Amino acid sequence: MPERRPTIRERKLAAELRRLRERSTMRLDQVVAELQAASEGRWSTPKLSRIETAAQGIKTSDVNQLCDLYGVTPEKRGALLALTRTARQRGWWDAYADTIHTDYAAYIELESEARSLRCYNALMINGLLQTEEYAHEIIRVGLMQFAPLSEVDRRVEVRRTRQALLTRREPEPLRVWSIIDEAAVRRVIGSPAVMARQCDHLLSLSEHPTVMIQVLPFHAGAHPATTGAFVHMDFPEHHMPDIVYIDGLTSALYVDDDTQVHTYSLAFNQLAMAALGVDESLTMISDLAKLHRKRHIGVDEH
Repeated sequence: MPERRPTIRERKLAAELRRLRERSTMRLDQVVAELQAASEGRWSTPKLSRIETAAQGIKTSDVNQLCDLYGVTPEKRGALLALTRTARQRGWWDAYADTIHTDYAAYIELESEARSLRCYNALMINGLLQTEEYAHEIIRVGLMQFAPLSEVDRRVEVRRTRQALLTRREPEPLRVWSIIDEAAVRRVIGSPAVMARQCDHLLSLSEHPTVMIQVLPFHAGAHPATTGAFVHMDFPEHHMPDIVYIDGLTSALYVDDDTQVHTYSLAFNQLAMAALGVDESLTMISDLAKLHRKRHIGVDEH
């Protein structure tokens, strides 16, 4: 049986129920003892533990019982019950279950729930900022001819759909702060023409009030993220901890330990200080767009 993967909403609900119990100063066994008499033994310590870690779902009737026990306000109870009713809802990405692996689906779900992303990319442009042709080349090469062209197209479609977060109206557009290594905007992906259009696209995206782009120049030298790219995700709910996502060739790593997440946050801050300012970064990207365009013309002439 495949491992059960809780949705982000289930994780939110679990975290909030755990927080309410901790605020009540009650232990798991004490809560269960209070509930068992009224529920004919339907509660157990393992069950409550699984609920609080999102390893098991929960019914609205059970949420009501916990709210009664914890003395939750009517407004808070209503919010928890609404969250419970939608907790198992999946997103648009489930339609691509045969195309994207579980780690990627989990990332897309987290990304869709995030309020802001702080991204460092060393060798390629972040997926949210890619043109369709740039994304097609990255995905095609990344699959290393292990998949038909139709699958490449479906993955490009997934990436394009993700980019709607930048212009969504509800709850608000995703805020993206992207630090791009100079290597990523100089490296020719596809062709000089593709890169020229990719640079133009970055300049266009930079006009969005919720998108900020910086370039980390070669002359910045050594920096805290020489080991690779990462994404720091921040969520609107105070009970949802920040998460750092690190993508690998065949798997992904999610970091939610407070100390480690803080380390990545400090690293990003240092990258931001070492990177060019926004105006300087856009000037470099504009110059590189012209350079790629000249190279494209030179290729055509030959």
